Amino acid sequence: MIKRFIIIVALLSTVLMAAQEGTSSPYSYYGIGLNKFKGTVENQSMGGLRLFSDSIHVNLRNPAAYGRLKLTTYTVAGSTQSIKLTADEGSENSKTTTLDYLAIGIPTGKLNFGLGLIPYTSVGYRILDVNEETANRFTGRGGMNKVFLTAGYALTEDLSIGVEADYNFGNSQNTFTAFQAGVQYGTREISRNDFKGFSYNFGLDYQHDLSEDVRMYSAITFAPKMSINLDKMVNTATVRIGLDGTEQVTDEVDVNSEDNELTLPGQLTIGAGLGKVNKWFMGAEYTNLKASDFGLNSSITGQNSNYKDASQYRLGGFYIPKYNSITSYLSRVVYRAGVRYEETGLSINNEDINEFGISFGLGLPAGTDFSNVNLGLEYGQRGTTSSGLIKENFFKVSISLSLNDKWFQQRKFD
Repeated sequence: MIKRFIIIVALLSTVLMAAQEGTSSPYSYYGIGLNKFKGTVENQSMGGLRLFSDSIHVNLRNPAAYGRLKLTTYTVAGSTQSIKLTADEGSENSKTTTLDYLAIGIPTGKLNFGLGLIPYTSVGYRILDVNEETANRFTGRGGMNKVFLTAGYALTEDLSIGVEADYNFGNSQNTFTAFQAGVQYGTREISRNDFKGFSYNFGLDYQHDLSEDVRMYSAITFAPKMSINLDKMVNTATVRIGLDGTEQVTDEVDVNSEDNELTLPGQLTIGAGLGKVNKWFMGAEYTNLKASDFGLNSSITGQNSNYKDASQYRLGGFYIPKYNSITSYLSRVVYRAGVRYEETGLSINNEDINEFGISFGLGLPAGTDFSNVNLGLEYGQRGTTSSGLIKENFFKVSISLSLNDKWFQQRKFD
């Protein structure tokens, strides 16, 4: 039954991921879009921590975590996000609903594997700038997805290592339309970027019992700087607005540029924490993001903007009152919370665009095979109203299914 369910979800998600707009942020105009992937709902509910791993959950942010899996685990998640955009001139509200990831982890012994699909970045915005002389409209859509294959190996009971190979693909399309007062015709420019190529992520996971009640957790992940293919196409046209309000093209020209390379920044994350198995956990992480590598991508860098290296900080954990309680369901619920502060590396008009988020979550047991439903809530802020920019306040609700099964069982016959 579970396998049939996963097949159906996989077919539906392939269609949905190709069509969905995962954000409504004007900051998604820059680079390859807004980085929307913060890990599983379990990760997100603890401030985005990739540090914690166990035997029944897939950790999509640390490939070494797969070395600890004991059960085949399917996971799928979706979210809805409300955003309030505030500028000096006023404010607007928007809402997006997306499918966030689909993955499976397969244990085969010490060497375990993972496979999945993730929408990694998103482009989605609509901006209208009108004054007495001009009317300009900016719109964007698209983003980058990745298909990943992961292998995690348990060197010892305490130490696991892992590697993840990603195939990145997708496109972004930015449209700019301009009209002048008293002029019948305007101009429109459509810029489309298609990207594809491989990247890699390496991980290490180390856990050790300091005493009967306290375990130490530590993890390192490293994604090196990589180059992928970038094809850019520009279409310019003369347009006018019809009686029904739609744009009518009177003349257009396609300009196909040569193939370019897109540089994906490298990043290093180090985390450590303490906890008691099946009871509580608290951890912290630091990430160094070499976002200045984006400065090499002159064909996708916006005007009055640049990228510089960035630091990101996360703190989170969970608490389980009594994981094996028979009489109280609430005692078996996992209660999660976390906070994060992330520099994106993007600077516009000499203003750094940073993010802050505070999150909460619940892990709800579902059945007798360690399957669970995970709910997550996050409130956060992005950007600033200084220098004519936009500040975003967002509220995100996420839900995931983590379904466990057992494969490769040795069957016995009498």
